[in-house]
Amino acid sequence: QVHLVESGGGSVQAGGSLRLSCTASGNTYNMSCMAWFRQAPGQEREGVAKIYTVSGRPWSGDGGRFTISQDNAKNTVYLEMNSLKPEDTGMYYCAAGVGRICTILPGSYKYWGQGTQVTVSS
Repeated sequence: QVHLVESGGGSVQAGGSLRLSCTASGNTYNMSCMAWFRQAPGQEREGVAKIYTVSGRPWSGDGGRFTISQDNAKNTVYLEMNSLKPEDTGMYYCAAGVGRICTILPGSYKYWGQGTQVTVSS
């Protein structure tokens, strides 16, 4: 079992930045991928960034505004979000997967955090 705890959400004005953190505990040696997902009210959960935990190879969408990174010594993954827009508003979830291939699909991830709220005002 893996336990994930997110932090760092909050309210910012458009154009601002936030850094989210996700700390993992438990059987973390099983994890092969970690990712961040966003879910706006009434919308489906969508992936915004992922990272292979062994190689550290990252991927992020949103035109380079978001950057995912990790600190393996702290079992922590970060999501740096810059130039935030009102449409970035939503609950941000951290997820951990144990498969060989890291996708950006929610169904590929076995463990989930409780989420942290991000609100961007115009």
